[in-house]
Amino acid sequence: MTLAKASKILPLDPTAAEPFYRQIYDRFRGAITSGLLKPGDRIPSARALTKELGLARGTIEAAYSLLAAEGYIQARGQAGSIVMPGLKPRTPVASPTPQSNSSIAATSFRPDSILPFQMGLPALDAFPRKIWARLGARCVRAMQPSDMVHPPLGGLPSLRTQIAGYLQVSRGITCSPSQIFITSGYRHTMELIGHALLNAGDRVWVENPGYPPTRELLGHMHIKAVPVPVDRDGIVVSDGIRLAPRAHAAVVTPAHQSPLCVSLSLPRRLALLDWAARNNAWIMEDDYDGEYRYVSRPLPALKSLDHDGRVLYSGTFSKVLFPGIRLAYLVVPETQVERFEEINQIFAGSCPALTQAIVTAFITEGHFARHIQRMRKLYAERRQATTAGLESVLGKYVRIDSKPGGMHLILRLQRRRSDRRLVARMREAGLYGEALTDWTLDSDGASALLLGFTNIDSQRSAENLGKCILTLV
Repeated sequence: MTLAKASKILPLDPTAAEPFYRQIYDRFRGAITSGLLKPGDRIPSARALTKELGLARGTIEAAYSLLAAEGYIQARGQAGSIVMPGLKPRTPVASPTPQSNSSIAATSFRPDSILPFQMGLPALDAFPRKIWARLGARCVRAMQPSDMVHPPLGGLPSLRTQIAGYLQVSRGITCSPSQIFITSGYRHTMELIGHALLNAGDRVWVENPGYPPTRELLGHMHIKAVPVPVDRDGIVVSDGIRLAPRAHAAVVTPAHQSPLCVSLSLPRRLALLDWAARNNAWIMEDDYDGEYRYVSRPLPALKSLDHDGRVLYSGTFSKVLFPGIRLAYLVVPETQVERFEEINQIFAGSCPALTQAIVTAFITEGHFARHIQRMRKLYAERRQATTAGLESVLGKYVRIDSKPGGMHLILRLQRRRSDRRLVARMREAGLYGEALTDWTLDSDGASALLLGFTNIDSQRSAENLGKCILTLV
């Protein structure tokens, strides 16, 4: 046990009626009986604790003698003292668990687990960890004092340059590195946009169904989210114009609508751009997994069609690398670079320079492009295997939508079963699922399960998981 840990058990109260030796005894005994100190743990020597607390050594030894006499600690001469081996601590009485908000407890959109069918996770088992470790070690060895100061607020220039080149080739976006701002994720990106371009009371189109955290983020900024229906061609622009023609912005997922995975059609893209240009409105394009399309080449980004500077493009490394990296980026119109630099200066949310340096090396050496190509092939195989496995077991209970891309499946439930109830039972069984109705603002929205397939490694695994679901249906 370190002195730092001992300080969590002490301090002592000089105004208390109990003498210091008794306070020391009570605190050590409490730490042992509560399980903070476990059998076999070392405790500070009397000399060390004397120096730490500034007390007479006899005071410390008196407390230790009492603990030893009652069987709490064992003295081992020069080896020091330890908590008595084999001692069984008293089980503390559990405090009542506070009741959580049911809407928050029902679903988490950033869980810290790896569960079957969990959404938002890439194939973590297929990530090239050895290459990543080698690049990380090299970046650490090359670190200089100048690399240890605060990182540039907009992001490392080398990373911004690499992202600009990647977007030009893969997404059809022409931009300069100065237009790219590195962020810590989607929420940070939305916060930047909100503070830079929107005001409290503004109205913003959001897709319905759509990613729930978007509505929550806008709500916390006192911005009114206007739900706009989505059909097989994406967001229905005409409905948006009817519902809120003077809205200040629209948040859309054109490549794979979140969560329905449909792609925004070209006529709708042009209509959306025209609306934004005529009304001086902004379009926030969330391209969270646009790289993963399985029936043809990935579609160009909506930003590639933007000739009026109205689209802000949001990308992330969470889906193509791993969520723990906490690294994303935002491409802003050239006319807004100065404004975003001002806002970024105020909120100073830059990401660790070391992480940015590793990602830069990963892209520069070609590992990034190769990884995406491998994952595109792997996900196509896993999607097919997962679909086949689930259909073989759940065929008469669900219908699985056929979509061109994305990282999850949509299972339409037959006989008007409750998706929320089924998701709750899946969570209890150690499976992960999300209910489409939790993504929908309509009370009579369609009932469906949203299941990730990227970490399901075979059809047999999918069949076994399908059997687990079958017991819950």
